[in-house]
Amino acid sequence: GVRREPFLAAHRPRPEAVAASGMGGNLLSLYINNKAGGLIFHRDFSAMAAKLDVNDHLRLASTFNGLALIMRQLSPARGSMGMELLEADGFVLQSFDTKTGLKFFVTAEPDSKQPLDGFLREVYSLYSDYVLKNPFYEMDMPINRSNCERFELKLAKLVEDHQRKA
Repeated sequence: GVRREPFLAAHRPRPEAVAASGMGGNLLSLYINNKAGGLIFHRDFSAMAAKLDVNDHLRLASTFNGLALIMRQLSPARGSMGMELLEADGFVLQSFDTKTGLKFFVTAEPDSKQPLDGFLREVYSLYSDYVLKNPFYEMDMPINRSNCERFELKLAKLVEDHQRKA
């Protein structure tokens, strides 16, 4: 069955997955939200990623978007981008906001050695090249293999390269 746990607990590494992974610093999951805060893309990259059902992923992405907006409003610094990095015992969450309102965020093991902001910028570059320039993709709609297969393939290569360096 599907494990139902709060977001933070769900992203705590499971002992059996830690033992199986054999290495630290792995990427766990990637999310892309559209400018309205809706989830348009999600991928898990590790056995340690939270085992959530589709609705939980949608809820998680929406919650993160709302939390980031609240953080931006609470910030005393003018022009603050809100929350960019969240560090917890079991994971690190890095966020990247685009000028057009998209929000990219990735979760990784807490001892990740590779810079996650650079990884997210590379994902955004792939998104720009293989999603936005795809004539079969409609803005703000979910991204999947049927409408953006090249994006998925390039992303898999990027993740593999990132994991190898970790």
